[in-house]
Amino acid sequence: MQQDFANRVVRENARPSVSRRDSPSSRFSLHAFASKVSASNRMMLLSAVGLLSMVLLVSLVFSGSRVDASVPITKEEWLEVHSLEKTVEHAVKKVTLKSGDAAATALGKLGFPFAEVIQMSKASKGVYPLKNVRAGQTFSREDENTQIHVYYDVNAKQRLHLHLAEGEELWGAELQQRAVNSRQVRASGVIHDSLFAAALEAGIDERTTMNLIDIFGWDIDFSRDLRSGDRFSVLYEEQFDDEGGMHGSVILAAEFMNQSKSYKAIRYELANGNVEYFTPEGRSMRKTYLKSPVKFSRISSRFSTSRKHPVLGYTRAHRGVDYAASSGTPIRAIGDGRVVYAGRKGGYGRFVEIRHTNSAHSTAYAHLRRYGGGIKRGKRIKQGQIIGYVGMSGLATGPHLHFEFRVRGRAVNPLAVKHAPARPVPKKELAEFRDVTSNMLAQLSAPLIALVWE
Repeated sequence: MQQDFANRVVRENARPSVSRRDSPSSRFSLHAFASKVSASNRMMLLSAVGLLSMVLLVSLVFSGSRVDASVPITKEEWLEVHSLEKTVEHAVKKVTLKSGDAAATALGKLGFPFAEVIQMSKASKGVYPLKNVRAGQTFSREDENTQIHVYYDVNAKQRLHLHLAEGEELWGAELQQRAVNSRQVRASGVIHDSLFAAALEAGIDERTTMNLIDIFGWDIDFSRDLRSGDRFSVLYEEQFDDEGGMHGSVILAAEFMNQSKSYKAIRYELANGNVEYFTPEGRSMRKTYLKSPVKFSRISSRFSTSRKHPVLGYTRAHRGVDYAASSGTPIRAIGDGRVVYAGRKGGYGRFVEIRHTNSAHSTAYAHLRRYGGGIKRGKRIKQGQIIGYVGMSGLATGPHLHFEFRVRGRAVNPLAVKHAPARPVPKKELAEFRDVTSNMLAQLSAPLIALVWE
């Protein structure tokens, strides 16, 4: 019986498989060897083979936990995935408000439930109300071991700080002062096509260029006085917030060469705290009136006692100056005063009249598209304030501003009016002013150094 079993095993092991069919060695191996040994030897061989098989099986079962999928490996892999999901959930630390967003929207994205947002709103009400948040500003969240911090940048100089410590139920709120960094820059340029193109080529940003226009706006009409070849030099201070974002610039000194005539301005803080621009001699750059109510435009029609009306078709006096500009261009009051009329007025369309502080002068602005914010009769107006926007209401063939300057009710040519300067530097401050002026002018005229990287 044992011999029959051994012979059967030998025959089954010697049966050729598909992959061994063409191998001579496979046909010989076990069958040839088995035919040469005795029955007892066959039994010993089979016992050895069985023992070896059992050893291999036990080795596989107890070879360690590397192949056991029932214990810690599965749990560790699950914990790693769970931890990763938690990290992703709290990766959003900053949220910038979009148009129409409220504080609750941003705080919700930072992981705070609405009930907690209400508590935060109550805490900040007496410091900086969250209803005052603006689009473009940012909320940020920082979690420490025992405390949560939320920050909102109110402006470049102030930041709202909300905080909640572990174990506390009420949020705290305070306004923090942000660090402001600055650096001085000097630039110069020559006008070929436009002032803005020349300023951009010189590396001056648009805000600084607008400030430059405001400083010299009492002496230069930038809509009609500029010429190719005019030059400018500017010494200004760039200001950065604590995150490196530029939030403004201040012109310290500037020179503008317009049609071969030099205009210079120095920034100086008076003893009373007012900051103004003066000539190197101490005369104020600010005049009683601006030279133009529209910063950038062209004169389409001048003051005339006889002009053919473009709509009515007959000749009559044109007692003002027309500034052609794009619809919606801001219109500035040329001087301080009070609104005496704001409304529609026949062919003038939407119309604003301002009586100025000396009571003898008034200015009129016609064909407005719409009025500036809060403009109504009796409203006090400051020089440079936006009182309306260019349009074509009333009798007008295109968008423009009709501007009149009146002396005791009689219209005069606005382009011929002499503008008296404001008060100069007080005599008792002239010595200090001259020290500041000499230093600023020295920096303004110093040669520019070109940096070359080698």
